[in-house]
Amino acid sequence: MHKGFWSLLTTPIIGLAPMDGVTDAAFRYITDTYGKPDILFTEFTSVEGITRGADTLLQAFIHHTTDTPTVAQIFGTTPEAFYKVAFILAEMGFDGIDINMGCPDRNVAKQGGGAALILKPVLAQEIIRKTMQGALDWAEGRNITQIDLPPRIIAFVETYKKQYNLDTTERKILPVSVKTRIGYDKIVTTEWISTLLETEVANISLHGRTLKQLYTGEASWAEIAKAAEVVRKTNTIILGNGDIKSLSEAKEKIQTYHTHGALIGRAAFGNPWIFKDITPDPHTKLETALEHCRVFERMTPDLHFLSLRKHMAWYCKGFEHAQIIRSQLMTTKTYDDVEKVIKHAQQILAENNMIASPDY
Repeated sequence: MHKGFWSLLTTPIIGLAPMDGVTDAAFRYITDTYGKPDILFTEFTSVEGITRGADTLLQAFIHHTTDTPTVAQIFGTTPEAFYKVAFILAEMGFDGIDINMGCPDRNVAKQGGGAALILKPVLAQEIIRKTMQGALDWAEGRNITQIDLPPRIIAFVETYKKQYNLDTTERKILPVSVKTRIGYDKIVTTEWISTLLETEVANISLHGRTLKQLYTGEASWAEIAKAAEVVRKTNTIILGNGDIKSLSEAKEKIQTYHTHGALIGRAAFGNPWIFKDITPDPHTKLETALEHCRVFERMTPDLHFLSLRKHMAWYCKGFEHAQIIRSQLMTTKTYDDVEKVIKHAQQILAENNMIASPDY
């Protein structure tokens, strides 16, 4: 087993969960800057799409320089594609590779990826081992140009390395981890986790729902505890995930259900401070929202600005007039629009000496 950075983390480990359409470069930067979780994950990205030449997908792998371990999450069903993408992630300077075997999206599942891999344990194991082999072969000197990748993908990676001054002459094996669920249409926690452990993955992050549940009902931390009991007989690390609303709750669940740590997901929306158990004032929230926009434009200028609207709305909670400010931000189309709304809102809040209060 190669654990890489995972072996250097101290418990309890509390990280930012990977979330599709949310944990892009700017979101991770802001969360890292103001919350400093123990680990960061990217959005999940299709290995088949990348190996077919869709270089736009590589936008998901843009990341800032930080001492916080940053892991790229990928999904798909083709073992050879996972092998090739492992080279790309190593070249782009990630600390680890995470395989999504938990996404409940129907389109992903229909193609056999995400949580649907729970129904295909043999394929799931092959994917993990192929990813590990790719990470190993890259570390031992095989070149990204030797694995039959589309020229535009290679060009993107080379350009990215120059832009961020990445030196990959000193090669290291990236550890491979898996994020998954407790079952597909029924709970199979023990059997499924045991299957994953046969591959000696460095980490398993377990969401306490089946695919069938999506995000309804309550996450079963009792099932996560069952998995933890099995995992703790090995050298693999297990993190629990599901319905955590605060840092104190995360620590409580880790202690109660005997995991090595936990991932916080939706509770971090517009709230990077959750990882430090801080409640900022309205001015700070709005100033951070504006910074979020600046970082987005700097790091990912090719992405659609309108994807920021949901983030802006998330920052506007917990203080007077937040609902009005949210409504205004949801009509913005540019950074200048956002700046005008936020600066005007801050002026009104300052004039009225507003402090944190219930959302109106």
